[in-house]
Amino acid sequence: MTRRPLLWLSPHSAPDSFPPVETALTAPNGLLCLGGDLSERRLLCAYRRGIFPWYGERQPIMWWSPSPRCVLLPRELKISRSLKKTCRNGGLAFSVDRDFPAVIGACAGARRDGADTWITAQMRVAYINLHRSGYAHSVEVWRDGRLVGGLYGIAIGAVFFGESMFSAARDGSKVALVCLARVLQARGFRLIDCQVSSAHLFSLGARELLRADFQQRLEVDCAVEQPVGAWPAGPVPAREMVDNGRVALAL
Repeated sequence: MTRRPLLWLSPHSAPDSFPPVETALTAPNGLLCLGGDLSERRLLCAYRRGIFPWYGERQPIMWWSPSPRCVLLPRELKISRSLKKTCRNGGLAFSVDRDFPAVIGACAGARRDGADTWITAQMRVAYINLHRSGYAHSVEVWRDGRLVGGLYGIAIGAVFFGESMFSAARDGSKVALVCLARVLQARGFRLIDCQVSSAHLFSLGARELLRADFQQRLEVDCAVEQPVGAWPAGPVPAREMVDNGRVALAL
């Protein structure tokens, strides 16, 4: 079988000028096209269609739409006994949108496996701009005033598109996800896009959807009307997310 050439987007092309997601490659899984830019309009168009950028330094911008897609329904989050213990007794607190630049900076930090980060300087600028526009949000996990975990992503309609998470303490990223799920439930969100599957995510209740099913969910859930803007909250003791999930209603 002849492999089709990938479409190269011009930075001056229309923000929604992506090829159909069904034309994405199967090897590597989900690679759709190259080029373009990371403007706010192009990024929002991409996410609404189930497409996200992922590339490294000295590489062109690469756009992806893998299948199957890893997703988590906020109400289906599984909190293990040990994770509940960490939330209750770990001396942790969480906040929302308190320090987005610090979270994305930590997510872009050196990786344990020594691989280069995919969160390039260009990516950091683009997502900080989305945060300032009210589309990108961060969850921070704190211990004694020190940032020990967190995550960030994009909110469109009733979908939260998770981008990256980090942990500088045991279960720091898992606690961030617990808090995110509670906050999203309170705000009427229906879906968390986790992009690529992992044992870590499956242990928390994530599942896989084929591309067609994922696209159907996006068409409906991204169309839900939600206010755009910051979600400033906290710090709130993490134990309240386990012992009283409805605390998120006050955020």
